[in-house]
Amino acid sequence: MKYIFPFVFALLCLSCISIKTDVTTDSIEKRDGDELAEAGIRLVMQAQEIAWNKHNLESFMQGYWKSDSLKFYGSNGLTLGWENTLANYKKGYPTKAESGTLNFVINDISKIEGDNYWVMGEYHLKRDVGDADGVFIIIFKKIDGQWKIVADMSC
Repeated sequence: MKYIFPFVFALLCLSCISIKTDVTTDSIEKRDGDELAEAGIRLVMQAQEIAWNKHNLESFMQGYWKSDSLKFYGSNGLTLGWENTLANYKKGYPTKAESGTLNFVINDISKIEGDNYWVMGEYHLKRDVGDADGVFIIIFKKIDGQWKIVADMSC
């Protein structure tokens, strides 16, 4: 009888260690997945900055989902579709003087669910025609192995 208590105690300790290890492993895997997603999203936005700063709006748009279901909500209301969004950018920023130099400030990247993340941040345009600043919330989704913006609200 005097050996039962230490035996039960040892079993309980081993169970706790095993459970703690499983939880820690799951947490690390989730964190690593989120870190990879965040890194991929940041790369897309970095490529967008580079393209914008060369006044290459078509390359800038490669960060967006090339679909009629893309949604862009800005000061002119809701725009649906990749082509319409590109047309609006071309109309609003016809020359390098209007597009200027873009700098994104990312304030938050958070998982929504699955392979869907939102990004909240600021944009800053340094331009000859006057600087422009604003905020955005964009939704990224992994589509065919690539991170794409499926919805953008910028103002």
